[in-house]
Amino acid sequence: MKLAIVNTTIILPEYMIPGGTILMEDGKILDFGKKLSTEGFEIVDAEGAYTGPGLFDIHTHADGDTFFTEDPAKTAKTLLCHGVTDVLAALYFNVDGETLIGQINSIKAAAESGNAPNIRGLYMEAPYMNPKFGCNRENNPWRHAIKREDYMPVLEAAAGFAKVWVVAPERPDIEMFVRDAKTLDPKAVFSVGHSEAEPEQIEALMPYGLKLATHHTNATGRLEKYPECRSACVDETALYHHDIYTELICDKVGIHVAPYMLRLIKKIKGDDRLILIADAFVEHGPIPADDLYEGADDINFDFMGEIAGSKMILDGPCRNMMVHTGASLCQVFKYASTNPARLLGYTDRGCIAKGNVANLVLVDAEFHIKHVLLDGALVK
Repeated sequence: MKLAIVNTTIILPEYMIPGGTILMEDGKILDFGKKLSTEGFEIVDAEGAYTGPGLFDIHTHADGDTFFTEDPAKTAKTLLCHGVTDVLAALYFNVDGETLIGQINSIKAAAESGNAPNIRGLYMEAPYMNPKFGCNRENNPWRHAIKREDYMPVLEAAAGFAKVWVVAPERPDIEMFVRDAKTLDPKAVFSVGHSEAEPEQIEALMPYGLKLATHHTNATGRLEKYPECRSACVDETALYHHDIYTELICDKVGIHVAPYMLRLIKKIKGDDRLILIADAFVEHGPIPADDLYEGADDINFDFMGEIAGSKMILDGPCRNMMVHTGASLCQVFKYASTNPARLLGYTDRGCIAKGNVANLVLVDAEFHIKHVLLDGALVK
């Protein structure tokens, strides 16, 4: 199939090409730029919309209504219609090993069947994080001592399909778990999350591939060794190390990460180490009766009044990041596409380039989705 997008502004990592054309054939980007011949190509008129790479959400549990564990094909399709052409389905620590393995196998089967073509693997927000942090933490069957006989069946079921493992570096024997995960899958990425680890504990895992901070400033501790000063903990360590990417949940009101903090993190980390995520969950608790939460309709709350992830799909955080920080379209496509792909080692997606997979999204100036293409085929 030969398809051409015309009358579009092409979004590249560092600049834009107005009045551009993108040529696609057999699911790949054949060429892009100005004054290209479209003879023999089926035409998609962008009508002035912007075209960037498809969004890559490395961390989301749901589409705001349905968990991946309930209906992976339906959830993946909903995300795809919002421009998420690549996604890691996130699993959580609140189930036992047998249930976790069942979830892994269910999502893997959906991806392999072709019914969820945008699922690239799993984001394992499980099993070994600090039981003090995270929603639903009272239901944590993994709070006990780390034992190889408990976790090896999970590692074996997920090997090669789980792209990211979230860990709390302060847990005793966590290095044993990390070593075994790395042995089964040398490409595995590790993230520090739901943690109050000290810098040295985090740094000890970096040689194994710890290069991500899960939902930066959320579910992380504060160390107060001395009453006169604030000690460095997870968030500060992630900011200090350039090699560590930081995830951001960017909601409309700025509850997960305050707008000023978003601007500070953006200034410190730079454009190449920020990753926007949706971290969607499904909870039905009411918005707390507090002026602080007025308008926070893209956040989930549990019935204890605590935040329980978001209701967002990744196009929402992109819009919110532009509002809260003044980020440009070039920048938010970096945060939501280029950087996640680079973190995971994908070189064939995440930016518009000759030979790359033709996963594309067309948006207006405020990041509202107009069209979505997966493997060079129009899906919306």
